[in-house]
Amino acid sequence: MEQVNLKTKRLLSLATMLLVFCLNMMAQGGVAVKGKVVTTSGEPVIGASVMVKGKPGVGTITDLDGNFVMSVPNENTVLVFSYVGMQSKEVKVGHSRNMNVTMEDDKRLLDEVVVVGYGQQKKASVVGAITQTTGKTLERAGGVTSIGAALTGNVPGVVTMSSTGMPGEEDPKIVIRGVSSWNNSDPLILVDGIERPMNSIDISSVQSVSVLKDASATAVYGVRGANGVILITTKRGQEGHAKIEVGMNATLKFASKLPGSLGSADALTIRNQAAEQELGLKPESWSKVLPLDIIDKYRHPANLEEAERYPDVDWQSEVFKNHAMAYNPHVNVSGGTTFVKYFAAIDFLHEGDLFRQWDNNRGYKAGYGYDRINARTNLDFSLTRTTTLKVNLFGSHGERKGPWGTATGSFGESQLWQAAYSAPHDAFIPRYSDGTWGYYPADTQGAPNSVMNLALSGTEKHTTTRINTDFTLTQKLDFITKGLSASALVSWDNVFQEDGRGIDDRFHNAQQKWIDPTTGKAVYAQPLQGNTNFDFQEGILWSTAGGTVNNGATVRNLFYQGQINYARKFGKHDVTAMGVFNRTENAYGSDFSHYREDWAFRATYNYDGRYFAEYNGAYNGSEQFGPDYRFDWFHSGAVGYTISEEKFFKPLKKYVDLLKFRYSIGQVGDDGANIGRWLYATQWAYNTNMTANGNMNRQGLNSDESPYNWYKESKIGNPNIHWEKSTKQNFGIDYGFFGGLITGNIDFFVDNRHDVLIAGGNRSIPSYFGATAPSANLGKVRTKGYELELRLSKTFSGHHVWGNFSMTHATNKILKYDDPALLPAYQKQQGFAIGQDHANLTSGFANTWDDVIGITRYDTNDDQKMPGMYDVIDYNGDGVIDSNDSAPYGYTGTPENTYNATIGWDWKGFSVYVQFYGVTNVDRYVGFNSLGKNLDTVFDEGTFWTKYAQNADAPMPRINSQPSYYEGTRFHYDGSFIRLKNAEISYTFTQSWVRHLGLSSLQVYVNGNNLWVWSRMPDDRESNYAGTGLASQGAYPTVKRVNMGVKINL
Repeated sequence: MEQVNLKTKRLLSLATMLLVFCLNMMAQGGVAVKGKVVTTSGEPVIGASVMVKGKPGVGTITDLDGNFVMSVPNENTVLVFSYVGMQSKEVKVGHSRNMNVTMEDDKRLLDEVVVVGYGQQKKASVVGAITQTTGKTLERAGGVTSIGAALTGNVPGVVTMSSTGMPGEEDPKIVIRGVSSWNNSDPLILVDGIERPMNSIDISSVQSVSVLKDASATAVYGVRGANGVILITTKRGQEGHAKIEVGMNATLKFASKLPGSLGSADALTIRNQAAEQELGLKPESWSKVLPLDIIDKYRHPANLEEAERYPDVDWQSEVFKNHAMAYNPHVNVSGGTTFVKYFAAIDFLHEGDLFRQWDNNRGYKAGYGYDRINARTNLDFSLTRTTTLKVNLFGSHGERKGPWGTATGSFGESQLWQAAYSAPHDAFIPRYSDGTWGYYPADTQGAPNSVMNLALSGTEKHTTTRINTDFTLTQKLDFITKGLSASALVSWDNVFQEDGRGIDDRFHNAQQKWIDPTTGKAVYAQPLQGNTNFDFQEGILWSTAGGTVNNGATVRNLFYQGQINYARKFGKHDVTAMGVFNRTENAYGSDFSHYREDWAFRATYNYDGRYFAEYNGAYNGSEQFGPDYRFDWFHSGAVGYTISEEKFFKPLKKYVDLLKFRYSIGQVGDDGANIGRWLYATQWAYNTNMTANGNMNRQGLNSDESPYNWYKESKIGNPNIHWEKSTKQNFGIDYGFFGGLITGNIDFFVDNRHDVLIAGGNRSIPSYFGATAPSANLGKVRTKGYELELRLSKTFSGHHVWGNFSMTHATNKILKYDDPALLPAYQKQQGFAIGQDHANLTSGFANTWDDVIGITRYDTNDDQKMPGMYDVIDYNGDGVIDSNDSAPYGYTGTPENTYNATIGWDWKGFSVYVQFYGVTNVDRYVGFNSLGKNLDTVFDEGTFWTKYAQNADAPMPRINSQPSYYEGTRFHYDGSFIRLKNAEISYTFTQSWVRHLGLSSLQVYVNGNNLWVWSRMPDDRESNYAGTGLASQGAYPTVKRVNMGVKINL
């Protein structure tokens, strides 16, 4: 919005500059100079003022191409270049007769207006913890189409964690300032003031994104804002001729990083070593020892027959292609008249699939993919001089392609890519030369043929259609008192999803075989055909389906709001006030409607740009609680002091541009809606006297047959259940030095959350309780930390160099939880962070049999010990290693520290920037066990222990022996990483030949995302949220992108 206001000011100033130009024709004769004024991106500055320093009446303005011609008294003349929203610049004429001047945006003016809850504020008067970025910044994120992913590193305090590259499902998990509740830490996301998902919005339509972090900023959202708020504002039109932007991105996607494993020959060599080591325990392991000449056949097969008998399959290259393509064209049109201003956009997104497509001989190609088309129109009607009507119309139609009947996150889905993560190289070939699919009869789940599983999975299209309509009527009420206005908003959102359209190819087997490397004999999975004993005939047996509406995914949302605003200035006193009422009614499928209601207000006071005060209050209602606790009052206050505006500070102003202190404190509520509805009500269950198979139900201690129907309390209600309450405090310092060279801010925050809801299923109750215990407000959590942000900006000789650097540190601690009383303190949740990792700690390897004898007794498999295993610490000192010795280890799955460093350079039409992003103090469990009874997978864990290499990275894998507590901490990885998150090089053409084509500018660029990563983790995922949640079963791989694009402005 600030960019739009800036452009309006520029148009008004152009008319003024034309008048100045006419008056300045009296300029004295002398040295004739000409030149061109451009922005840092190379675009011409139209209507820039070019004045002779010290002579206000002598000067000119630039024309439509940014050019100027004038006479100056002599070569020592200094010209002053100025333009609304840009930093003034002084240039000495000297011997130059053709001047090229680059002007830089005045960041202080661009940041003048910040989007806040239910309105806007001048940045200088903001006392809450609010950070804002622009859509232009997000567009540079290397072909990324997810707004959530594009936010990574661009907003301090916002932590994103990606876990999948699935087309159409790449949105990361987002938390703001860490985790403060075990129930839900997702922020509230609003698009143009309405709660909506961000994954349907195209980045090219985004004007700005504001992140509200403290109580002062979020209190007006009440229950919805306890975990922070992300405000996405889409673009709007401005009065003037139509402006057309046409853009196109073409992106190459590559699998970023997958777990490494050894090839067949190397893995079998490790298997030999493992078998030899455990012969004393398991003599039968001798059968696993292969002669070296046989192992060499896996490495150097003599012919096709040997290659199929002794395979060495690179499953990652068999399952995934080298690259996939994505496309994202868009067209935006904006402009307006005095009556109506408009912004219209249409965009298309295609996300290609990384899976390799194999010919299944069934007439279709299976795989994944995502296509989406969006259309948006934002209209502003000036019905009268005091009445405006805003109309936002948005439609989206997305089509996600995937295997038939395979649910996201299911085990069946994991079988489509698990081979790329953990299948042994030597088991079988995906497809043999005779066209038969391969399989491994000894362990079909541990070594699935993911290639076949996907190729024969059928295809199913899931289409999601969204229709959003917003109407906002605003009326100025200056006739009552100056500065008063009122508005009313109503919004209807509808989402429809269709599933089951495509090809159903379930239960139609294909022939598979496995070649026994010992005998060379082929073993077939499918028997001979019927009574004829002919070969198995596969056939084409699939059927098609036309699709059905998924009622459970249908969403209907009604939101209506009334708001009154007051803004008035009395001399040096600036006062604003806002009151709002809104109500949300939404329903999913056939559910009863969900209701929320908010009454909120805000008052601000600003004296002379130095002293600031703000008070926010909200009266919130939620259906989650009983009548006595349904509504509650939450409020916050904040103060600010800009000391740099004091008179006594003037001597320092040439060094210190800005020094401002902020403090806020307040309380917000959370209704913990994700743990279930109607927590205050007891729920009953019943059962008939007969089971589904016709037998009588058995009840009681002796499981006697019961002839009765019975009823029982299945879930106990708690009539006293009430709001979670979060008391937030924030102290901040905003600073600026040396004329804008250095700017930034420092924030310290504390969030004390009490009455945290503990779901009945997580309560500490006896196993014989017989029902789900009542949920209760028993928890307490404290989150604290700090944010640091440093921005650098310097322009010299037409070069603009800039940098943004930030760090966020956030930790949490559970102060109270309903832990079992007899549980050891170190295994309780209380006293540790939410999601604290636990593991069996070790003191190194037991290198000799003497060391093994000295190991504490295990409660299970104590006779499976041998040299080369970890010496597990008896943490509780009771003389036995058991489950009670699992102790806190490392951190949680949410990083405590995030870092960002962005560096850029602009010169004429050139622009280059790179962004690095990293995290520390985070754990991730990735359990990839090597070898086993039937699997020869050996993961690349570094060096394995032998008696000749005792300073190893991992213990020697076991084959037939089964020791307990063998993994120690080695699968609990340090999840820290550093990424080259984004990089871009671009050039904007504004030369005369571009104008002759009817264009105002032409920009071409190459950028990339996730181009390089350093990490100790075996794969590139930042969390295990996607897939089944088990890293060993993997997920659709995260991707790195290389994007080529063009943007044309007409």
